[in-house]
Amino acid sequence: MIDLNRRGLVMAAGGVLAAGAVGMPAWANPERKLGYAIVGLGGYGLGRITPQFKECRHSRLVALVSGDPAKAKKVAAEYGVPERGIYDYQNYDSIRDNPDIDIVYICLPVFMHAEYTIRAAQAGKHVMCEKPMAVSVAECEQMIAACRKAGKKLMLGYRSRFEPHNVEAIRQARSGAIGKLRYFRSEHGFVARDPNTWRMKKAQSGGGSLMDIGIYALQAARYMTGEEPVAVFAKETTDRSDPRFREVEDMIDFQLEFPSGVIGSCMSMYSANRNQFVLMGDKGRIELEPATAYSGQRMWVGGERSDKTLVTPPPGPYANQWVGQLDHMAQCVKENRETIVPGEEGLRDIRIIEAVYRSAREQKRIGLSG
Repeated sequence: MIDLNRRGLVMAAGGVLAAGAVGMPAWANPERKLGYAIVGLGGYGLGRITPQFKECRHSRLVALVSGDPAKAKKVAAEYGVPERGIYDYQNYDSIRDNPDIDIVYICLPVFMHAEYTIRAAQAGKHVMCEKPMAVSVAECEQMIAACRKAGKKLMLGYRSRFEPHNVEAIRQARSGAIGKLRYFRSEHGFVARDPNTWRMKKAQSGGGSLMDIGIYALQAARYMTGEEPVAVFAKETTDRSDPRFREVEDMIDFQLEFPSGVIGSCMSMYSANRNQFVLMGDKGRIELEPATAYSGQRMWVGGERSDKTLVTPPPGPYANQWVGQLDHMAQCVKENRETIVPGEEGLRDIRIIEAVYRSAREQKRIGLSG
């Protein structure tokens, strides 16, 4: 009996090792870092995402997908990605044959999100997709359905949900530090200079400043209040003689009504630099500026402007929002639990954005269904 048990243990241990070797489910080898394939080596995928893996505890870079072979080879050499981990958009589907790839991170223009998310799911890979999720609600629903059918997770790249100041701001709001929540305000924008970028082509971007930078204000309104809006009212201000804005909006001002009575006032723009939010309660306020930038966040909590206190977030598991995001996805895959920003979260934002655009067009309040 002892020999049989011992033999069983040896076989089980061997099975775990073999599972890790051939890319079996993550639980088979919990110590293994999960492998990411980065799809798109533009400014964000290459400049912001790929450098983060050196700090990750649960994630590693194992593959690249690019339409530029020379760039892909250069980046692969720099980050230690093997040649078998280099793909282009023609052989993308063959990622299914690479057991090192667990998660695909889509860092492409918005109009390509749906296609490459769906193909990744069909190839048997989990997906992280950059925001905004897609150009339409219909595409978002297709992405969710494809991942669900494949039994794979879909997470949105809402990095601010892992940024320490934002995490602490959410904690403070939930703790009652500023009393009963009454009002949220956020302005997000930057000066867009190139009229020929894909961001200025509606078919490729899905919209203008609202889709690109305004989504941060919308997201913050939702995660800071902890509520879903029940109605929106919006107004657009765009100079159509400006060559940048032939197809997409410049400035859009939108108001969100929440079930508790909280009002959210948000603005996005492509003609001014702004990045802040403030949440008002009946006992004080929480303010971040910049709020959702790549770096430099500052946070104040207190009553009137004269007695606000500059707050330093307590040490968390990650000081870096991108590392936190990458490892959160990997841990959720390993532990088979839902991420805090699943595909349904991206879908909610696009539903609201479509309602904001409709309100601006029709110049009326638009109710939102649950």
